[in-house]
Amino acid sequence: MIGTDEITTIVASSLRLTAPLAFAACGEYLAERAGTQNISVEGMMLGGAFGSVAVASATGSATTGLLAGAIVGLVVGFVHGNLSHRIQINTFVVGLVLNAFVLGLTSFLIAISEFSSNQVAQLSIPGLRDIPIIGPLFEQRWPMYLLLVIIPLTWWLVERSRWGLNLRAIADNPQAADVTGLKVNKLRRQALLYAGLLSGLGGAYLATAEVGSFNMNMTAGRGFIVIAAVIFGAWRLKGTMIGCLVFGFADALRLALPALGFELNSQLLVAAPYLMALLAMMLFASKSREPRALGKPFVRGIT
Repeated sequence: MIGTDEITTIVASSLRLTAPLAFAACGEYLAERAGTQNISVEGMMLGGAFGSVAVASATGSATTGLLAGAIVGLVVGFVHGNLSHRIQINTFVVGLVLNAFVLGLTSFLIAISEFSSNQVAQLSIPGLRDIPIIGPLFEQRWPMYLLLVIIPLTWWLVERSRWGLNLRAIADNPQAADVTGLKVNKLRRQALLYAGLLSGLGGAYLATAEVGSFNMNMTAGRGFIVIAAVIFGAWRLKGTMIGCLVFGFADALRLALPALGFELNSQLLVAAPYLMALLAMMLFASKSREPRALGKPFVRGIT
């Protein structure tokens, strides 16, 4: 029987595993609300993870590494934006190529490099951390608390700012938006920069907050789970964050159940988060919910 201590352990693990997904999902949500399908989120996260560990090892500062990881993600977003929304290469192809390139590059570099272990500090709130079950909310690595700013900021940017209004307009009807003077592809490139920054931060959090080192392909498909979370949330930020929590919880169960003495098929446990992501895409992907021009290239004068 699972007691309070076991539930607290699972909650703590769920929060830690949800955080990198939530960072990247905020960026992916904004990018998709601009009509751009950011398949390269996996490469952004993986590149951010490697960059953070490399810089943290070189400088001895995990915080500096965290910032570097966000910048690496930004660079991947810049490349993706220019290839898909300036040169007009198919955005899906660009995303897949970038994912493969980052995976290959980081795998090669980690094989020939040695990095020291660095982790950001843990922020603990006395008293609150001792509350049963929800106590882990108040005892986390400090970058997790950035989500308290990033999530409402992302919502405000999309739903309340003029920039967000323009993003939603080009995602719904880019030709009409172009007639009003909006620069569709420029706005989409800007959205990809935001996605790259936060996805890189998500990967950096995974490496410098949770693990303290870099392992080959350490994101292990989390970028695709992020895309599934946006679909799960029906392209709404609240639903997207709930999706991240669901997938984070599934991943936490994979790690916690064997430690608690439950004998379950290990392969099934490993596959559980990805099966949930696939199920979410099957159940919640609806053409009536997604932005009408999502993933469609914009060429002026072509409807």
